[in-house]
Amino acid sequence: MDERVLNHGYPGLSIIADHATSSNQIRWLISVFGGVIMCKIAYELTGVISPLVFKGFNKLDNKQKLEWKNRGFSTFHALFAAIGSVYLLVFTNLFDEQAKEELIVNRSSAASDTLLGMSIGYFFSDLAMIIWTYPTLGGVEYLLHHGLSLFAIIQSLISGQVQFYILMVLFTEITTPFVNLRWYLDVAGMKNSTLYLLNGIAMFIGWLVARVILFVYFFYHMFTHFDQVKYVFYPMGYYTLLTVPPTLAMMNLFWFWKIAKGMIKTLTKLRKQS
Repeated sequence: MDERVLNHGYPGLSIIADHATSSNQIRWLISVFGGVIMCKIAYELTGVISPLVFKGFNKLDNKQKLEWKNRGFSTFHALFAAIGSVYLLVFTNLFDEQAKEELIVNRSSAASDTLLGMSIGYFFSDLAMIIWTYPTLGGVEYLLHHGLSLFAIIQSLISGQVQFYILMVLFTEITTPFVNLRWYLDVAGMKNSTLYLLNGIAMFIGWLVARVILFVYFFYHMFTHFDQVKYVFYPMGYYTLLTVPPTLAMMNLFWFWKIAKGMIKTLTKLRKQS
C-alpha cells in the first residue's frame, strides 16, 4: 500500500495547494458570491410574485412574509442543486469508473466546483438569516444541519476531493420543495385540501428515497470503495467524511420519523371521516 495512504500530513496540504490555483480561487469566490446573489434575487422575486398568485400574502404578518420569501430561495436552490448534482453524477463521465483511471475521491471539474461554490453561497445566506432572526426561521437543528453542510462542502471545494459524495448529499435537497409547499399550504389555510394530502404523500416518498435509501447506498459505496477513501490525505477531510454523513443520516431518520407520524395521523383521520 502507498505510504501516503497512512500519512495524513504534508501530502494533504499538497493536495489542497495543487487544487487551490489562482484561477480556481477566483472561480470559487465568483461562484460563492453568485450563490448569494442568486438567493437575493429569488428572495425578492418571491416577494413580488407571491401577491399575484396568493391574494392573502399581504395579510400575513412580517414574520410569515419573511419565512415565505426565505422558503422561496431555499426552494430555488434545492432545485438548482438537485438538478446540477444529477447531471454531474449521471449524465457526465466525471465519476464514471470505467471512463477514467483517476480515483473517484479525487475527481472534480470546473462545473462541480461552481455548483459547490454556489451552494456554499446559499448555505451562508440562509444560515445568516436563521441566526439574525433566530428562532423565527428554525431552531438548533437547522444551525447544526447548515453548519455541518458548510463545513463539509468547503473542505471538498478547496481540496477537490470527495465531491462524488458531496454531490450525492446535495441531491437530497430535492425534498425541500415538498417541505416548503407543505408550509405554504398550511399558511394559506389549505391544510385540509387534497393538494396538501398529495404533497404530504410525495414528501414521505421523496424523503424515503432521497434521504434514507440514498444514504444506504452512500454508505455502501463508501464501504466498497474504502481503499480509495483512504486516499483523502488531510486528516480533517478524512474524518469529516467518516462522521458528518452519519450525523446527517441520523437527522434525516429523525425527520423521516416525524413525517411518517404526521402522514399516518392524517390518513387515519381521513379514514375515520370516510
